[in-house]
Amino acid sequence: MTSVYIPVQGTEEEVQVALDQLPHDASDILDILKAEQAPLHLWLIIAREYFKQGKIEQFRQILEEGSGPEIDEYYADVKYERIAILTALGAFHTFLGKVDRAPQKESHFKDATQYYNRASRIDETEPSTWIGRGQLCIAKGELQMASDSFKIVLDEDENNFPALLGQASVYFLMGEAEQQHKKSLEHYRNSLDLYKKALRVYCNCPAAVRLGIAFCRYKLGQVEKARQAFQRVLELDPQNVDALVALAIMDLQTNEAGGIRRGMEKMKKAFEIYPYYTLALNHLANHYFFTGQHFVVEQLTETALSSSNHGLLKSHAYYNLARSYHSKGDIETAGRYYMASVNEISKPQDFVLPYIGLGQIQLKFGDFKSSLGSFEKVLEVHPENCESLKAIGHIHAKSGETEKAIETFKKVTRIDPKDHQAFVELGELLVESDWAAAMEYLKTARNLLKKAGEAVPVELLNGIGLLHFEKGEFEMAEQSFKEALGDGLWVSIMDGKVGSSMINWSVQNKDQSFFHQLEGVPLELHSNKVTTLFNYARLLEELHDSVRASIFYRFIIFKQLIKGGAMVQWYEHFLQAELTPLSADDGTRANCPFVKKKERGIHANFKKQG
Repeated sequence: MTSVYIPVQGTEEEVQVALDQLPHDASDILDILKAEQAPLHLWLIIAREYFKQGKIEQFRQILEEGSGPEIDEYYADVKYERIAILTALGAFHTFLGKVDRAPQKESHFKDATQYYNRASRIDETEPSTWIGRGQLCIAKGELQMASDSFKIVLDEDENNFPALLGQASVYFLMGEAEQQHKKSLEHYRNSLDLYKKALRVYCNCPAAVRLGIAFCRYKLGQVEKARQAFQRVLELDPQNVDALVALAIMDLQTNEAGGIRRGMEKMKKAFEIYPYYTLALNHLANHYFFTGQHFVVEQLTETALSSSNHGLLKSHAYYNLARSYHSKGDIETAGRYYMASVNEISKPQDFVLPYIGLGQIQLKFGDFKSSLGSFEKVLEVHPENCESLKAIGHIHAKSGETEKAIETFKKVTRIDPKDHQAFVELGELLVESDWAAAMEYLKTARNLLKKAGEAVPVELLNGIGLLHFEKGEFEMAEQSFKEALGDGLWVSIMDGKVGSSMINWSVQNKDQSFFHQLEGVPLELHSNKVTTLFNYARLLEELHDSVRASIFYRFIIFKQLIKGGAMVQWYEHFLQAELTPLSADDGTRANCPFVKKKERGIHANFKKQG
């Protein structure tokens, strides 16, 4: 049992205070310290012990009393301990400022500044005050001021261990913030040199100090040396979660089955050591997202959110939640979490992925303005991201800004000449204004798909056929329609496998039982082929093959009847209007909704619906 002894004034007696039995009410200890005018180093020892025990308010109470005006007056000649108390309070408020949100964050930073100012007035050359100021500046993101503070200490003592660590961390953070790659590497090299020097100065330093060396090695691309450094940390401290998670991430980045397995084992071990380590929780959630275990994702993410106030880590956690709900089809909830993820970061360069998800959700709800803004944020980070450019092109098209849409999709084709979807979009946009260009783009899309060994969508082939039809290129149109339709009833009819006499009889008698009598002929008609078959029938009409055209129209209606009778009324109108000459029309054709649609022109459908 460790104890401290407070001398009783005017006697040789002492009051024993057992550090593992400190009272919950710190006032009891404070009364003794003040009554006996105890040395300030005892105040510090007791305050530190409260902090170790997690009794933060008691820690704060002891130090705040120990820095009051009465203490300053009575202990005026005691410099080091007074400075130590003030710098401890400064460090405490710096920590609170790092984890709290505005306006509390700024309030804590202001308090920390005041404590360091008071410490400087006692002795402006005291290294611990400048080191504390440096840490405060790091927390505020004022890296150059932090560097200046550590430099003041190092100019007097180049081997000052805390100052070396502080300056090393500043260089590392400068490397993180630097946009130019060469300058960034220079900062990482400077950081590595200082961490190595700190290790030489104090070779028995805690294992965690070696983390700085490991992270610098990693940033400099020295992957194996970084791995060795992280492993050395674990040799010295097997419970070091930072090193364990770093090694896990390196294993996961191999993208090999063995590496992924080892990485997940390390992540799970880190979770067992400390189940509130946010980075590990986020990576585990990411893993379980790809295995489809959404309940586990949500549990891990909720724990991560309750375990950290770090903006970037919370942004990753919200993003994991958002895409989990997104994949389940709950787009409203997904949208809220994507927005929460975005709100946790100051700029898209910090973490760009939630902007993509948010843009998709906003586009889904028809909020084109907001969606455009989200995808433009993605382009700030990745100017040649084709998926975002295509989304922006789609937004321009939906907003009636056709020229902007065309230019955007053309940019996609310049960046990725193999992006067939961009060529399809261009074909659709130009179909009204530039037939030749539209045809060229659609054919390019078709050829790209064939070259890649991918199936050409029915919708794309239908679009090509449509353009040929409109230009009177009936043979080319028929080839495209046939390719789009593939095998089916239409092949048997066009090839003569179904007898012409049977077809004529069916048409003349408007008899749907014809289809039930066919044997060995496929009667399937997938929903994505209905438009193409209708277009093929219109083509046959133009070619004066009204018998086969009628059969195709009847077949479309026949399949709709089987699906539930949704087109029964259309069928009744059709039976009355079919093959009625336009010159003899008494209004029957005009009142037939199916014929109305048919006579307005051929159906267009370029893009695969999904």
